Amino acid sequence: MTWSRTHTVIAGLSLIALTNVVALLGVAYNRNGEPEAKLSLTQRELHTPYRSYANRENSGLSLSLVWRVLREQFYDYTGMGGSPAWLDQAKMQALGFDTSAPAAYSDPRGRARYEKQLPREVLLVVELDGPAYRRSLELATEQAARAEAKLAASPGDKELGTRAKSAREAFDRETTRNSRLFVVDAGLNATVLRAAYPDTSRYALVRGSVRVDWTGRGSREVQGFISGLSIESINVLSIESINVPFALREVFGGAAQIDDFDQRNRTPFEATVAFGKRFEPWITAAVKK
Repeated sequence: MTWSRTHTVIAGLSLIALTNVVALLGVAYNRNGEPEAKLSLTQRELHTPYRSYANRENSGLSLSLVWRVLREQFYDYTGMGGSPAWLDQAKMQALGFDTSAPAAYSDPRGRARYEKQLPREVLLVVELDGPAYRRSLELATEQAARAEAKLAASPGDKELGTRAKSAREAFDRETTRNSRLFVVDAGLNATVLRAAYPDTSRYALVRGSVRVDWTGRGSREVQGFISGLSIESINVLSIESINVPFALREVFGGAAQIDDFDQRNRTPFEATVAFGKRFEPWITAAVKK
């Protein structure tokens, strides 16, 4: 029997249909029963992805889940990803990484061992408006106070004036705009993690990618780096996006909106995001504020 173009098309369509069925079954399983956690998020934690004029006709709408890690020296850093202090050598070993080699850049065998270790998918604990965010607020307050004190001592110093202005702006961002959602722990066992963080309205478990943060800067302990969250849903626009149900799209300003990168003018809202059996989120309710 000759394999014709028709057979190829049928095989391709069958594969697409099978993939969609598997995805739908996964979504159904994830949302079956009571959610593992429910968080009330706002425009600070859910951003409309930037839409260029090239894709403005896309009728779908998804929201990016904006999360952070606490970094004492760079608390105002709002990019997703980083090396929090708690993701140390002991934690990386507990997550299954080989941390036995010396961390010195001068040791070629140790360096090669760390460079070859692939990222691992683990369970991450995300915390909403908790101790990590309060610490970030403290850091913003302290920095603003130090900058203002230095300016008060030398009121004519333009450089100190610029630094004080930047500190005030950073404080404003931290209190009104920056995400309050922080990754605060990681593990391999969901039961153990949930026992340590029982409040399901403040803590959710999600899958995410962790890798060795090997930069070769001298001799130090191994540090981990959180690369991203593994959020999978049907028809999402990016790996860390959540689909918006059609009935709720009006709350978020419409699907074809062209948004500015920092989204400072986005409409305030509050959305209930549930996390299911597979630790994948979906939006269950949303209202304008």
